[in-house]
Amino acid sequence: MTTTIATGHAGLAPAAEERLYAKVTWRLIPFLFICYVVAYLDRVNVGFAKLQMLNELQFSEAVYGLGAGIFFLGYFIFEVPSNLMLHRFGARRWIARIMFSWGIISGAMMFVQTPTVFYIMRFLLGVAEAGFFPGIILYLTYWYPSARRAKVTSLFMTGIPMAGVLGGPLSGWILATFDGAHGMAGWKWLFLIEALPSLLLGVMVLKYLDDGINKASWLNDDEKRLLQANIDADDAKVSEHSMLGGFRHPMVWVLSAAYFGFIMGLYGIGFWLPTLIKAFGVSSPETIGWLVAIPYAAATLAMIWTSTHSDRTGERRWHVALPALLGMVGLIASTLLPQTPLVAVATLTLATMGIITGLAQFWCLPPAFLRGAAAAAGIAVINSVGNLAGFVSPFIVGWIKDVTHSTNNGLYVISASLVVAAAIALSMAREKVNQPR
Repeated sequence: MTTTIATGHAGLAPAAEERLYAKVTWRLIPFLFICYVVAYLDRVNVGFAKLQMLNELQFSEAVYGLGAGIFFLGYFIFEVPSNLMLHRFGARRWIARIMFSWGIISGAMMFVQTPTVFYIMRFLLGVAEAGFFPGIILYLTYWYPSARRAKVTSLFMTGIPMAGVLGGPLSGWILATFDGAHGMAGWKWLFLIEALPSLLLGVMVLKYLDDGINKASWLNDDEKRLLQANIDADDAKVSEHSMLGGFRHPMVWVLSAAYFGFIMGLYGIGFWLPTLIKAFGVSSPETIGWLVAIPYAAATLAMIWTSTHSDRTGERRWHVALPALLGMVGLIASTLLPQTPLVAVATLTLATMGIITGLAQFWCLPPAFLRGAAAAAGIAVINSVGNLAGFVSPFIVGWIKDVTHSTNNGLYVISASLVVAAAIALSMAREKVNQPR
């Protein structure tokens, strides 16, 4: 059915505009969400594999922490080139390439036998996946003006907690059910089974995804013009569009530091949550899987509520900073309160809600400064530099745990990084990042 058009801002009546953006959202976000669930699950399922593979392969906690984190070195090196390739050649082909390659390498993790091979495979997985997340963030700027971006970004990024909600029980079940099947350990089956959806989705990307508004056959000409008019009006407010500007804009590097703090928290939780819960007296992989799902389910609800409130009010800075501080409180509480499974799940739920919610809101900040090729470069720089924390965080926690036999000091370091992220968000100019209402 053709959308009825009335004249007004960007030529679109409010009710018709809402219907049109709802149509776009239902077309794009559920599919991108599923892709991100699979991507994030393949990235962090090593946290569940750890429950078995460390004993079988005789890896230390430091070896695991280095291997978990070295993913992000490959990610860092290839992130910016990957995002620029997506901007040049289109999202459909490039995202499909990413999903094919990471699916193959993720499945090949089942052949790891030595620390060296573990490090190499994790590095290659980072190379393969580089560009997926910032590519999607960039892709959303092709469709949505900045005033609508908090909610859709959060809906997409609910893939992070939902990977925990779905992946926790699934990973625990695979470890328990398939361990020893056909002579293979459960952790090998885990890598193999959870790699298969990536390959299937890679095929679906080629069939389903469009490179932009003008390529969308499911939109009529009037709808395309009106969506593009909103994007063009939004672009006119942004100071930097060139690729070189995306590298040299000072806010890119300031935001990289804030994102580094959030990623310290994200992967401190993502790679160690199963281990932290196990340390509080839970031994069954299946039970650990279900308990891991609780923090991520709560984070999903927190993300959706916060993003809706942020778009409704137009306020951005506090919607980034307060969740970061909430994450800090949860992490510190997990080290200070009595060590029981109930307290562990409650405090780690608080931490997970804060970290992931703040992380999603963070991505409303860069497009306030960058568009076009500058956004492609700048978003990739922020994501790649920030994701170096994905190397630092698990390695620090693993090294400290080997030395002190406790994760507490590692969690204090992560908590401090979240405070820095909150401070940077609050230091930004209100009139630049907030949306007028």
